[in-house]
Amino acid sequence: MDICIINTPLGFTKIVGDEDGIASVTVLNSEEKITDIIPESLEDCVIQLNEYFKGERKIFDLKLNPEGSSFQKKVWKLLEQIPFGKTISYLELSKQLGDVKAIRAVANANGKNPIWIIIPCHRVIGSDGSLTGYAGGLHRKQWLLELESPYKQESLF
Repeated sequence: MDICIINTPLGFTKIVGDEDGIASVTVLNSEEKITDIIPESLEDCVIQLNEYFKGERKIFDLKLNPEGSSFQKKVWKLLEQIPFGKTISYLELSKQLGDVKAIRAVANANGKNPIWIIIPCHRVIGSDGSLTGYAGGLHRKQWLLELESPYKQESLF
């Protein structure tokens, strides 16, 4: 597997993948050495993430290869269908899977998503509209949702 570290507005981000696709994208909680030469298998991912953070990309077009159970992969495929700038509740996601009682399993699979941002687990919120759970921290989830929001709030100060 090829690995690279890039700097993003959310922090140092580790990308892992190979010719079979992207296996993981995670934002780290520590400073890391930025990769000087991006492996060819990860170049498109780096380009598309940079475009996303600049507001130039709403849909990723990458070959993905996350490792997980069949149930997790089923949930992750549903996450990929959540449109840019939109959110969905864990309950609604479990309904789409055909089992409202699976809400905890859906939330757990969401939290195990190894390809942050690209598989947009940050777009899943609580039924009451609250920001619940995000492996990268709620501050990052909030930041991503604000980046994607069609309604930009001006700062008063």
